[in-house]
Amino acid sequence: MSIPDPEPGLVIRFDYLWKDQEGRGLEHGVKDRPCVVVLALKPNEGGRQRVLVCPITHSPPRRAEEGVEIPPKVGKHLGLDWERSWIGVTEVNRFSWPVAGLRPVSQDCWAYGYLPPRLFNAVKDALARRLESKSLKITERGA
Repeated sequence: MSIPDPEPGLVIRFDYLWKDQEGRGLEHGVKDRPCVVVLALKPNEGGRQRVLVCPITHSPPRRAEEGVEIPPKVGKHLGLDWERSWIGVTEVNRFSWPVAGLRPVSQDCWAYGYLPPRLFNAVKDALARRLESKSLKITERGA
């Protein structure tokens, strides 16, 4: 079982560190959760890629523009649980791939799969709006 290359739309399992957790001095997320790779830059000279991921959560966003709901059919296809889920678009984690917080989804698999293009485009559009308004929170995770 090998770790896949990070590709936009890939859903991974990761110890996502929320910005408020970082503010409290934590260096690692307290819970492994599904996350969506939203950007993967070309490898640097050392062969590592800088990656941005958004968290997937069961908590509904406070405002509609703060999350993109995952349709039940997509959640089922990815192997997520039966509860409603949203992709948070107010913050991201940025790190070099691979990272210690990456976890296998199962004994023989490192990813849940990919978001459908339409859903991934909705996430990209929401993030672009956040970048434009300079309201996207970025948590750096290592070099």
